[in-house]
Amino acid sequence: MSGPLVCENGFRRRACAGEVLVGTIISLNSPQAAEILSDTGFDWLFIDAEHGTHDPLAVESLIQATGDRTPCLVRIPVHEETWIEKMLDVGASGIIAPQVNTVAQAEQVVNYAKYPPQGERGVGIARAHRYGAEFETYLAQANDSLLTVIQVEHKDAVENVRNLAAVEGVDVLFIGPYDLSTSMGIPGQVHNPAVQEAIAKVLEVCQEVGKIPGIFGIAPDVVSRYIDMGFTLVGIGVDTLFLSQAASQALRGVRS
Repeated sequence: MSGPLVCENGFRRRACAGEVLVGTIISLNSPQAAEILSDTGFDWLFIDAEHGTHDPLAVESLIQATGDRTPCLVRIPVHEETWIEKMLDVGASGIIAPQVNTVAQAEQVVNYAKYPPQGERGVGIARAHRYGAEFETYLAQANDSLLTVIQVEHKDAVENVRNLAAVEGVDVLFIGPYDLSTSMGIPGQVHNPAVQEAIAKVLEVCQEVGKIPGIFGIAPDVVSRYIDMGFTLVGIGVDTLFLSQAASQALRGVRS
């Protein structure tokens, strides 16, 4: 069996086994950037179609640029059926749904991401199915191969986290510390004790019920601490920041 399905199978299996998997955010609409970061050795890539300028065609190009070497999770901009289906059809290894605060929202995401009988995902022929060549194989394995990630990035989601974690079909609860801090009235203060307490609560629930705990951090020391706490699906940095920081460091080195 060839193509993205092999990658997806292995990725979900590793994630569910509790392996620490490190990814980074792709915000630039640049296949070259995605290819470079894929070659760097990240376990997965976080394609941001919520804040980035990525339409479905751009997402497909970014995934193609990785050569199916690196699993790509796509953060959708809204919890709509069309967005979820298109991102999976172009070959994503799963979707990340932002701002999921209620059980109804989580159930809706799962419903659109799963083929019957687990959900109501529409059936079409696209890149994920190798344009029809692996149609039956993909349909038979997709529900068990793709990751469904919901983001806990609002104080309401934290308060409701036990109910969210109980939704069947949700694989990962992924914390967005910056949006979470904003919802708590302390924007950007991700190290504030109140934010850290909320983060610890989500982690505790994930560990109790067997969901994969995920989180994003900017700096290596922060992400390392999250891993030490028990988070296993982690994101570090953003493509734009890597470019800016490396360029600034080189320039400072020359001028000094």
